[in-house]
Amino acid sequence: MGLIGKLVSGTNIKSDGDVFHEIFRVRPHHISNMSPDVVQNVDLHDGEWGTVGSVIFWHYTHDGKECVAKDIIEAIDEEKRLVTFDMVEGDLMELYKTFKATVHVDTVGEDNLVTWTFDYEKLNEDVTEPHTLMDLCLKMTKDIESHHLTNA
Repeated sequence: MGLIGKLVSGTNIKSDGDVFHEIFRVRPHHISNMSPDVVQNVDLHDGEWGTVGSVIFWHYTHDGKECVAKDIIEAIDEEKRLVTFDMVEGDLMELYKTFKATVHVDTVGEDNLVTWTFDYEKLNEDVTEPHTLMDLCLKMTKDIESHHLTNA
């Protein structure tokens, strides 16, 4: 296995796809209320919520460890309902030279598919693929879905 990798996984949600996209685009600071076991806090460090180039700081729990991540919103595509985050500091940067996470919502009829894509370059061959981080993102997705279905 090489140092450059890509991991893609998705899950169907019953909640509104537009609302889900809006959370990651404009309101990621609300995720800690919807998925407190995963995300404890999200702060805006520079720019404005929902703006490409803005800097966001995440406090989250991964594999039982409290972690942080500082990322820049690299892309927002309203038509495709896609947001890409480029990690620039934090725990992931101890393992990866580069790490980008994209969350995309695709709707076909009544079905909403949330797809997470990680594009990364590991620092060395000893770094494992980020499967547990993907599991974390899928759990967060389901937590957000449950929050919206309960409060709809």
